[in-house]
Amino acid sequence: MPPKPAAPKHVIVDGSNIATEGRSKPSLKQLNDAVMAFIQDHPKAVITVIVDATFGHRIDPKEATAFDKAVEHNELVTPPAGTVGRGDGFVLSIAQKVGASILSNDSYQEFHGQYEWLFDEGRLIGGKPVPNVGWVFVNRTPVRGEKSRRAIRESLPATDKPGRGVAKVKVSAEAMKPMPVPKSLPPGAKLPAKKVESSKSVNDILPFLQFVEKNTVGSVVIGVVESYSSHGAYVTIGDVRGYVPLRLLGSPPPRSAREVMQLGESVTLEIVEIIAGRRSIDLVPTTKSVSEVGTKSKKKTVGKKAAPAKKVVPVKKAVAVKKAAPAKKATPAKKAAPVKKVTPFKKATPVKKAAPAKKAVAKKIATKAAPKKVSAKTPVKAAPRRK
Repeated sequence: MPPKPAAPKHVIVDGSNIATEGRSKPSLKQLNDAVMAFIQDHPKAVITVIVDATFGHRIDPKEATAFDKAVEHNELVTPPAGTVGRGDGFVLSIAQKVGASILSNDSYQEFHGQYEWLFDEGRLIGGKPVPNVGWVFVNRTPVRGEKSRRAIRESLPATDKPGRGVAKVKVSAEAMKPMPVPKSLPPGAKLPAKKVESSKSVNDILPFLQFVEKNTVGSVVIGVVESYSSHGAYVTIGDVRGYVPLRLLGSPPPRSAREVMQLGESVTLEIVEIIAGRRSIDLVPTTKSVSEVGTKSKKKTVGKKAAPAKKVVPVKKAVAVKKAAPAKKATPAKKAAPVKKVTPFKKATPVKKAAPAKKAVAKKIATKAAPKKVSAKTPVKAAPRRK
């Protein structure tokens, strides 16, 4: 089995060509699958994806949101308007500048006279999706045809101008045709908020509102890595879906999100942006603790909840008890002060003076006791005298 060729260091992906392979219209999902498969085969390669200026108008409208976001984060690059060759020249010029290989099934026949290195081994890579297998990538050689032969002839030095050995770089008339000017703004431009609102939302409205009610920018949550994309990774946080862009995964950012996080892994993330129009949530890995943030928020909420308890003056307003003043108006009990005026009992000091009565009783008892003693001496018959 022959050894595998050395992995290319830098690869320029002709996104428009790969996204249209086997299809009539380009697919952003197919392009993303191809790039992710190539990264898996060549994890050390640096990837740059180029698409033409009309790419965003030809894809499925459901993919417009993801496309706009990828262009905004410079994960997809579009050429300037009017580029010669409808973007092919832009791809070739970048590859020549950095000495990169090109991932495309195009042969670029119109440029064979200008870029001879296209025929060098390993400079052109082809790829096709194979059923039940996935994407397969192989080195290929550009196909020569009538356009190629014409481009090579036109690049040869002119015989009528001796002394000039430098070949003139010429491009075929077809390649020189200007790109069609789109009627609307190019995909890479900043679009008004209305267009963002009209695009398909990332999350359903109910789970999104429940999440935003409990979490704000700066909150720390736990997410599970769901899938990778060419420009970041998607995570699930309960019933909502979040997005972790490559630009926030490091400085400089990694080539792929798979270098930082694994599928199914639970990651601690901090919310950096919530876009209500698209119901999307941007996050970044963090070392902050969810418990610390949770306790702080609980303390704040407890303080806030304590206030309503104080405001629960409805109990105070339940002064129905105070309104039960009719009981107080039942002052007849107070008018029963005559009982208090019945101080004669207090003035009934005669009771105190009744003490002599007690003494008198004692004296009477003494006197009564005396006759008993007298009767002991002699029987006194004075009783008849009293009669």
